[in-house]
Amino acid sequence: MRTHVGLVSCLLLGALVAGVPVCHAGSGSVDVSGVWQGTLSAMGSELRIVFRVQVGAEGEYAVTMDSPDQGVTGISVDEVAVDGTSVRFGVSAIAGAFQGVLAEGGESIAGDWSQGGVSFPLTLARVEDAPEVVRPQDPVGTPTYRAEQVTYQNAAAGITIGGTITIPQGEGPFPAVLLISGSGPQDRNETVFGHRPFLVLADNLTKRGIVVLRVDDRGVGATQGDVMQSTSRDLADDVLAGVRFLKTRPEVDPKRIGLLGHSEGAIIAPMVAVDSEDVAFIVLLAAPGIVGEEVLYDQAARISAASGEAPEAAERNRKLQQSVFGVVKGQPDNMLASEELGKLLRSAVDEMPEEERAQLGGSVDAFIEAQIRSVISPWFRFFLVHDPQLVLAHVTCPTLVLYGEKDLQVSPDANRTWVEAALKDSGNTDFTVKTFEGLNHLFQTAATGLVQEYAMIKETMAPAALDFIGGWIIERFGSK
Repeated sequence: MRTHVGLVSCLLLGALVAGVPVCHAGSGSVDVSGVWQGTLSAMGSELRIVFRVQVGAEGEYAVTMDSPDQGVTGISVDEVAVDGTSVRFGVSAIAGAFQGVLAEGGESIAGDWSQGGVSFPLTLARVEDAPEVVRPQDPVGTPTYRAEQVTYQNAAAGITIGGTITIPQGEGPFPAVLLISGSGPQDRNETVFGHRPFLVLADNLTKRGIVVLRVDDRGVGATQGDVMQSTSRDLADDVLAGVRFLKTRPEVDPKRIGLLGHSEGAIIAPMVAVDSEDVAFIVLLAAPGIVGEEVLYDQAARISAASGEAPEAAERNRKLQQSVFGVVKGQPDNMLASEELGKLLRSAVDEMPEEERAQLGGSVDAFIEAQIRSVISPWFRFFLVHDPQLVLAHVTCPTLVLYGEKDLQVSPDANRTWVEAALKDSGNTDFTVKTFEGLNHLFQTAATGLVQEYAMIKETMAPAALDFIGGWIIERFGSK
């Protein structure tokens, strides 16, 4: 059981998957920035392991792990300990860790990979770059449409937003859709575990005759700002800036501009639709319909059950979540909240069974600090208490809402009924809500719906979901 996963798990592309934890090195540590690759020999198989290490201006580390031979990229390394020549990378998402010693000259690290109670020798070497994972649905060759790198301003926030606009062949103006990613710092392709869902979506929709704008989140790529210091309401303002930008493009019909939001993006899109008459339609993928706090409880319980965890472990985690969320809601002062949360989490860690505590890695203090930073952030404070029904009850434009039946993060069982009820209350006369059998939170064809499965699935997005989205938009807004 991973108490910390249940505690801070949010909508996809937030704490569970995409956010890369930032850790600080110990005193006297050496620079291990760059790309490191080694080959793990285990049970007759050889697997390449890659660690990508970035170092910030103040010496903070951000590290991800790839397993190219398994088609897995971007796994968050949430424990980084570099002290002298000793190096440790802990990966709680797969209960694994690398421990090694940097060789003289700094070009290799010899050590062991540990996972599931067993260890295997692993030596990492510096490389210029590592093998790229190519997913079958990634566009290849020269596209039949035009792609342009663009920037525009959110003047109120004082930031530049960067992204890619794809424009169909032929004579416009065309309908257009702006893609809104899930939680956490996402790039314009919503890249996760080597999958690029928004790249696949943009390619599919543009080939159908729809202009698509996809952008980097705040603090990522070509966009300024800090997404975790921003609320969903702040990010809605970025989307409004994107709508204004689309209206300036001669290829776009200003009367046929829509939004497509995934997960947290499906919270943001309705906000913008209510705020702006320029939004002609919205598409919501894995849309929350209940208060954020309840989403987290439901998510943790479903992931725990699907993982085969003992009911008593799930109950302990639920009680810890309730205590932590109670502090966050009841104490607006971050310093006081941090002190209270530190005591609470330290006590919870001390009471964990030994096998659970071992999964936190070597630095319990770093783990606790990371949890506190996450839950007192402006983003989390807003999400915890936001009720999407209050916004959906004012959405009157054509609306498509899609769920995956195996989604454990925003389950249709917990959310769909409330979304439908809110749209009915709004008097909306054109909305469709559909659940796809066998699809997960990323709308991949899945066996379990667990996060660990996302990377192992070759499919980025089920063709049936892609076809339904494109067909729905074209049916209503495809003709001039």
